[in-house]
Amino acid sequence: MADDAAAIGAKAQVDFHCLDDNCCNVIEFNLSDIIRKDFQAVCTKCHKTYCFDAQLRDKLTRMLELVAAVRNAEDILGDSNVSVNVAGGSVKVPYSLLLTRLNTLVTLEMGGKKVDFHLWIAPSSADTFR
Repeated sequence: MADDAAAIGAKAQVDFHCLDDNCCNVIEFNLSDIIRKDFQAVCTKCHKTYCFDAQLRDKLTRMLELVAAVRNAEDILGDSNVSVNVAGGSVKVPYSLLLTRLNTLVTLEMGGKKVDFHLWIAPSSADTFR
């Protein structure tokens, strides 16, 4: 993906808590930056540097590709619903509502620890899924 930010039509921000027990600052980076060979995430508070191994970089790169695929399917997803079974029947929840109201969280292993990566995606336009 040559220009991933352009491919997804928005900035995909990722954050996680610093693994230093004395810091716990939130470290943020743009998901599209993960494809740069020299990419490092740096804590702005304690200045701890995080270099992601090949396996973690691969997973985050595939997450970026997934975000791009969802963006590419916006016109289809805008007409799609998720059916939730409830007592007495089912309720249709517009897929677009799920994408715009739910937070995406992926838990991956980093340095022998399970780390929650939060993914925040800015809408590609004010009319996304409308």
